[in-house]
Amino acid sequence: MSTLFVRTLREDPADAEVPSHRLLVRAGYVRRAAPGIYSWLPLGLRVVRRIENIIREEMDAMGAQELLFPALLPKEPYDASGRWTSYGDGIFRLKDRKGNDLLLGPTHEEMFTLAVKDMYSSYKDLPVLLYQIQTKYRDEPRPRAGVLRGREFVMKDAYSFDVDDAGLEVSYQAFRDAYVRIFDRLGFDYVIVKAHSGAMGGSASEEFLAKAAVGEDTYVHCTTCDYAANVEAVTVSPPAAVAYDGLPAAHVEETPDTPTIETLVDHANAAHPRTDGRDWRASDTLKNIVFSVRYPDGRSEAIAFGVPGDRDVDVARVEAFLGEGAVFEPYSEEEFAAQPSLAKGYIGPGALGADEPAGIRYLLDPRVAEGTAWVTGADEPGRHVFDLVAGRDFTGDGVVEVADVRDGDPCPVDGDEGGVLVSARGIEMGHIFALGRLYAEALGLQVLDENGKLVTVTMGSYGIGPTRAVAAIAENTLDDLGLCWPRNVAPADIHVVATGKDEAVFAAAEELVRELHAAGVEVLYDDRPKVSPGVKFKDAELIGVPTIVTVGRGLAEGVVELRDRASDERSQVPVAEAAAHLVSLVLR
Repeated sequence: MSTLFVRTLREDPADAEVPSHRLLVRAGYVRRAAPGIYSWLPLGLRVVRRIENIIREEMDAMGAQELLFPALLPKEPYDASGRWTSYGDGIFRLKDRKGNDLLLGPTHEEMFTLAVKDMYSSYKDLPVLLYQIQTKYRDEPRPRAGVLRGREFVMKDAYSFDVDDAGLEVSYQAFRDAYVRIFDRLGFDYVIVKAHSGAMGGSASEEFLAKAAVGEDTYVHCTTCDYAANVEAVTVSPPAAVAYDGLPAAHVEETPDTPTIETLVDHANAAHPRTDGRDWRASDTLKNIVFSVRYPDGRSEAIAFGVPGDRDVDVARVEAFLGEGAVFEPYSEEEFAAQPSLAKGYIGPGALGADEPAGIRYLLDPRVAEGTAWVTGADEPGRHVFDLVAGRDFTGDGVVEVADVRDGDPCPVDGDEGGVLVSARGIEMGHIFALGRLYAEALGLQVLDENGKLVTVTMGSYGIGPTRAVAAIAENTLDDLGLCWPRNVAPADIHVVATGKDEAVFAAAEELVRELHAAGVEVLYDDRPKVSPGVKFKDAELIGVPTIVTVGRGLAEGVVELRDRASDERSQVPVAEAAAHLVSLVLR
C-alpha cells in the first residue's frame, strides 16, 4: 500500500449516482476522464482482468477460439449491413486524412462474418465458435451510473457459425450453459429472462440480469412458474374474439371538459351510466396517443398507439419496437395545429389509419380484440363515442405490444391457472441471441452444404460486459462500509494490515506475506508505517478484499486476527499456522 498507485477518498464524488459508482471512485478503482469515460486504476484493472479470465476459461473450455479485431473500423461492412445508417448518432464516426469514413467499433458482427467468409467455404469447416474481449465505443446520449453505462467499455462478444438452424440450436445451448457457469463463478445473484431481440433480430433472445435495485432494466417473473422476461419481451394473451351481433350501435355523446381518462370516466359515470349497473372504469376506455418518429435513415412518420385507458405507453417498449436509433416524441402543439382532423384529447379511430386523411399509422394493443367495445374520442372537442366495437366499427393497421406491464398482470404461460407477474430491477450483464442469417445474408457468407449447394450460414451472438460486470458485482455485494468482493473477482485474495509502530509487527506481517506469495496467494499488504490503525481499517473495509488479516497487538500472544469482510466474522489464528490456514481458505 505504500507504493500502490491508489488514493482513497472519504467523501463521495459529486457526480456519483449509484452506490457502485460512489465506492469504485472512493476506493481508488476508477477515475473519471470525461462523461461516460473512465480510467481503470491498478485495483480496478485487477478486478476487470479476473472477470475476463473467468470468461476466457469458460469460452476456451467450450471450444470457442479467441481472436481480436481492431477497434477502428472501415465504413463499408457497416454500410452493407445497413448499420452505418441505422445506428444514427449512436456511434463515433471519423475520417482519416484521405477523407475515408471510419468508425470506432460499437460491436463487431460484420467483422466476424467477413472473417469467416474470407477463410471458410464448406459445411465441413462448421460449426466454428469465435470470441474476442475488446473495447467498444457507443455515443450514449446520457452516460450515467459510472461504468454501468459508459461511452467506452470492454465487451466479450462471441459468435457461432452453423450450416443450419439445427446446428444453431446446439451452439446456442452450449453458450447458454457456459454463461451459467460464468455467472455462477462471478458470485452474485442473477436471473435469466426472455428478451427482445431489437435491432439484432433473431428467433431467440435471453438476458442475464444481475439483481439490483439500481438496475436500468425492469423484468417480470411469475409467482407460480419459472417464466421471467424483460418488460420489452412480455407478450399479452389477447382475449378471444367475440361475436358482436346484437351489441348496441356506437353512439356519440356530449362529454365536455373531459380531455383525460380520469375526467372522462367521472363524467361517463355521472351522465351516461352503464346499463349493466357497474361503474365505468378506465379499462373500458381506449386512448390514442400520437407520436412523431424519425428514423436514422432520414425517414419520418406519425404513429398512433391505441391502448386501454388504464395503461400507459412504455417508452422502453416503444424503443424496442421502433429499433435502434429511432427518435420519437409525442405530437407537438404545432403538429396538432397542422392536422385539423385530430382533436387533441378527443382523438378517436375515425381520424387514424394509414389510409385516413391524416395518414397516421394506427397500431392497437392486443387487448383491443375483435368484438370488444370501447369508449373513445369522437374526433371532436368535448365529444366521445360509446360502444365502439373493434372489428365492426374500426380496425387498426396492426397490433403492437407497447402498453406498460404491471404487477398483477396474468402470466403469459400460466395466467389461466392464476399465475401473475411481479416486477423487479436488474442490470444487464449478458445477452445471447439466436441471430439467424441477417448478417450472413447482408455480407454474402455462404458455404457449400453436403449436397454441393450454396447455403447461407446461420449465426448466434453472445455478449458479456466485463467492465459493466465490475459495477454490477459491486452493486450486488457492497455494504454500508464499502465494497465487498466475491473471492473469484477480488483484486487480491488476502488484505494484510500491519498496525502499530513495533518493528516486530511489520517483520511478522512481511514474513506472512512472503509465505502467502510463495503459495501463490495474491496479497494486498498495508505496510504504511505512519498511518493510524483506524485509517488502515477504513481503507480495508472500503477496498473490499474478502479476507482481512490484522497483525498487531495480538502478536504478543502469538496470534493474528482474521476477519471475513462479507460476514464480519472474526477469529484468531496462531502466527505459525496463519499462512497454511489462509492458503486453505483461498484454495478451498
